[in-house]
Amino acid sequence: MVKKTRDRFIEVARQLFARKGVENTTMNDIASASDKGRRTIYTYFKSKRDIFNAVIETETDQLLHKLRMIVAKPARPEEKLYEYISCRLETMKEIVSRNGSLRAGFFLDVRKVDRARAMISKKEIALLMDILHDGVDSKVFEIENVKESAIVIMNAIHGLDVPYIRNGLAEYGIGKDRMSELVAKLILNGIRRH
Repeated sequence: MVKKTRDRFIEVARQLFARKGVENTTMNDIASASDKGRRTIYTYFKSKRDIFNAVIETETDQLLHKLRMIVAKPARPEEKLYEYISCRLETMKEIVSRNGSLRAGFFLDVRKVDRARAMISKKEIALLMDILHDGVDSKVFEIENVKESAIVIMNAIHGLDVPYIRNGLAEYGIGKDRMSELVAKLILNGIRRH
């Protein structure tokens, strides 16, 4: 029951944040839309920031689940990395699209973006390291420092979130699918054993 109530608050908050924006949503709005009292919401969350972080964590957990599934696949390391990059970009686009007006204010506030990324960055680095180690062990990748390479790859992908979501390279004739493909090839060519 406790988890169910907490999850209900998170989902209601996500919907309100998407519709009204984070700044225009109050804890009272969330409690009311959840058919719970203000006291009840404060037993689960100390502040709107806490519930906002819980919303972001729930959304990023879905992303991490998809990425873990890719890493666990019995596939070649280069296939995993290619699929990882495509999935990461597309899932972030879906998350942002699903969250409506949250996206506008969210991406304008660099601190919020950094906080959200910090929640999953270490986990993403670990997943990328698994793929890279697999590639090195199978003699497909030639990488001097797996951890540093994973960090750079993760940051390169993160840097493409906004252009991918906004289809920002379309003016150059590069659509989302082509962008994913180019990024994956660029990274793979940099680490593939020659």
